[in-house]
Amino acid sequence: MKKILFSLLMMLTISLSSMATDTVIEPAEHVTSPAAPATTEPLRKSTYREETYQPLDFKDMMINFYHTTGINALLQPKEGVVTSQGKPMSAFHQSWGRVIMFGVTFLLFYLAIAKGFEPLLLLPIAFGGLLANVPIANIAGPHGLLGIIYNMGIANELFPLLIFMGVGAMTDFGPLLANPRTALLGGAAQFGIFGTLVGAYALSQFTPWFDFTLQQSAAISIIGGADGPTSIFIATSLAPELLGAIAVASYSYMALVPIIQPPIMRALTTPEERKIRMRTLRHVSRLEKLLFPLLVFSMIILLLPDAAPLVGAFALGNYFKESGVVDRLSDTMQNALINIVTIFLGLGVGSKLASDQFLVIDTLAILVLGLVAFSVGTAAGVIMAKIMNMFSDEKINPLIGSAGVSAVPMAARVSHKEGTKDDPTNMLLMHAMGPNVAGVIGSAIAAGVMIALFK
Repeated sequence: MKKILFSLLMMLTISLSSMATDTVIEPAEHVTSPAAPATTEPLRKSTYREETYQPLDFKDMMINFYHTTGINALLQPKEGVVTSQGKPMSAFHQSWGRVIMFGVTFLLFYLAIAKGFEPLLLLPIAFGGLLANVPIANIAGPHGLLGIIYNMGIANELFPLLIFMGVGAMTDFGPLLANPRTALLGGAAQFGIFGTLVGAYALSQFTPWFDFTLQQSAAISIIGGADGPTSIFIATSLAPELLGAIAVASYSYMALVPIIQPPIMRALTTPEERKIRMRTLRHVSRLEKLLFPLLVFSMIILLLPDAAPLVGAFALGNYFKESGVVDRLSDTMQNALINIVTIFLGLGVGSKLASDQFLVIDTLAILVLGLVAFSVGTAAGVIMAKIMNMFSDEKINPLIGSAGVSAVPMAARVSHKEGTKDDPTNMLLMHAMGPNVAGVIGSAIAAGVMIALFK
């Protein structure tokens, strides 16, 4: 009986304490109105939104759908449409301009696939150009795929340096070290750069249609070296407003080396000169290959620091290759890294093939000046080889002089191919690699000189 009474007493005590805990006495100023519902949950912001869509019949839905199509955007340009830079876009660039650029991109597809002209470069550029001209989607805008790629790697010079690193890892300085005089051919090919600098500035001074400054002229002239990464690097420093046009021109001419160079090479040489055989190169020791990139980079540090990023990235890749102790890293630079960056770089460059940026007088002038610069550089290399042959008993095949432009290894392959047309057994590839790698260093040095003078 006592146990039962004790248990009832305990239950009553617990019930009273629980009631006291649940009862909250608020001051008078905090008492809520009787109409307010009692709740212990925190207040939440309403997610309710009033429905704004008005039901339409089938015909009106089809009409509205047509207005969102690319067909309507091409056939009926509208006022107020802006470019990827936020500027008003003309009716021509919205309609026929895009159609023309579609034709240009299809031509690049044809050259890459049917003709085999540097497909690794042309295909990403062409597809980037195709995407950039898609109406309405704004793929090349700041928040579009191409715009993000362009800003993350081209506008800040990252992709050119990574490309130079990969090129360095694939480069063999052996042919240049075995025959150092071929460096003169690489130097002569840079004549196109400095000649076009004068030409571009003169064009702006003596014609009413162009107004290129010295900085812009310097950035344009580097296209003559047929070196895309270097062109992007110098344009970012001296003329960022022309970066897109310069990048497109430079990479286009790099890819079109097999079309542009052969007619110039054959026009400046005789069949006998094209048949000149060059003796086998001497063996270059591993120590020479290890010391050379360090020596070149040391000279750049002391004399031309503005070119240090490009030459440094190039030397880094080459040193990893020649050291022989980091094969995995060297292999990554030569394959995975440069392949990934090439895709992004090509798409980023292709984003500047939008009609509103490409079909303007400044861009067309840059394309013409770049073609002149590249042609002059090619011719200067060939002519330098012919001049050297006048003063040397050991003849140089003038065809390898065209490889002095820094389109590695495209220009060297073109020199070899042209040589085999007159003599199928004449192997010029390794000999052409000497001026070719010299041209890479030469164009980087030329860029450094331009930046140091005009920045």
